[in-house]
Amino acid sequence: MLLEREVDLEFRSRQLEALQEKVNAVAEATRFSIPSCPHCGRPMAPHDARSVSWLARFGRLRVPVPRYRCPNCPYECRPLLDVLGVEPGRVTGSLARLLALLASIAPYPLAARLAWLLLGVTISPMSRYHADSRSAGAQVKDAPPVVVLGVDGCMLGMQVRSHRRRRVGEQRLPALPVIEEGCFREVKTGVLLLPQERVETSPGRRSVVRRFLVTCLGDADEIFRRLYAQLRELGWVGANTVVVIVGDGAEWIWNRANMFVRRCEILDFWHALEHAWEFARLRHGEGSLHADQWVHHIAEDLRAGKVVNPLVGV
Repeated sequence: MLLEREVDLEFRSRQLEALQEKVNAVAEATRFSIPSCPHCGRPMAPHDARSVSWLARFGRLRVPVPRYRCPNCPYECRPLLDVLGVEPGRVTGSLARLLALLASIAPYPLAARLAWLLLGVTISPMSRYHADSRSAGAQVKDAPPVVVLGVDGCMLGMQVRSHRRRRVGEQRLPALPVIEEGCFREVKTGVLLLPQERVETSPGRRSVVRRFLVTCLGDADEIFRRLYAQLRELGWVGANTVVVIVGDGAEWIWNRANMFVRRCEILDFWHALEHAWEFARLRHGEGSLHADQWVHHIAEDLRAGKVVNPLVGV
């Protein structure tokens, strides 16, 4: 093992040099390409060329990256970074995929150790990074006006075994034992998305282009710390950003929503109907046709966006 690691370290520098040469070639090929402003269509002017670095599997790469600005509007860009598909100070896409694979099959601290053992890359545990709300994050000068945050929790049964079950030949593994009381833990999950990124995938049916998930086995304070850290990392929260919190009405959600000064709290559609059914049964009786019609009317109004005074006419 030591001999293999010795060879790996010896040739890692050569691999880094070869990769750096290829990056330099791409930079040289794009040096004379003047981009056009996507807003006004006019040629952009060179502004500066600062050295930028990022981490690849073989080590840290560094190259001067020209910055262009439009003389008519404040738009600026660095085309070389778009061509290479990298972000300053971050990791390359290939290394990010490998690290994400490790983080998906092992806890973050263990994944950080495996990254060094398997890839020779030293990283800090991602759990600490995402839980630190003091991280610098992205620039917020272009923060979106509205961001949507949905958060909820669910109970999962935890089965702890001293050894892994293995199948012998064609023998079928027996069913897992029933999870005993007290072996359930709540997993809290939040999803972040931008409403302006909704697209119509088919007539009358819309979907979100991208979304970011944050989850943990911690308490309510922990999931909101991680959500805020993710918002800052994305640059999605600024002084004028309205955070729309969508939840099921649980107190642990609404009691922590006040961490956002500009916010809008919304009860999700299905829980709103659940409360509507409770009221309808009390008002019209169990199994009443009037109750069914009233809840159906409420559902149609909610789908149409008519959320002001839904109880008028009761």
